[in-house]
Amino acid sequence: MDLPQPDGLTSLVLRTDFSSDAAWEALQAAIDGSGNYRNATFVSDSSFTDVSVQALVDTDAAADDHDKLCYVFLADATTMTAEEHPLLAVDLYAEPGRTFRVPPRWYADVSNNLAIANMNFSEFADATDESDTYCGFGDG
Repeated sequence: MDLPQPDGLTSLVLRTDFSSDAAWEALQAAIDGSGNYRNATFVSDSSFTDVSVQALVDTDAAADDHDKLCYVFLADATTMTAEEHPLLAVDLYAEPGRTFRVPPRWYADVSNNLAIANMNFSEFADATDESDTYCGFGDG
């Protein structure tokens, strides 16, 4: 299993829960509406059903250097069922396996800054609230 590659300066949003197509469509609409530019490559591939964070870390570690990702956003069971549909952001580079949640409202801020390496994953992860959810700097 290889990890899909995001298009251009977008971030990979990988669907790992297939319990609700309506929730997946609502999530995509919320992410597409969270910024002025296209900032997500959506992948809905059932071979990633319920894939673990560790499996993603291991897969990325085994990839050729030009195929490695620095991070990925997962649309997991929590994303699909929670009211705010928070994605699970996963670090695959500096601290492989480190995670935090990001609601679609904040997705563009996180994705855009990570895609252009303006900020590091840890800067967002360190700014999360008590539930490990990023809600903006100083707004959590």
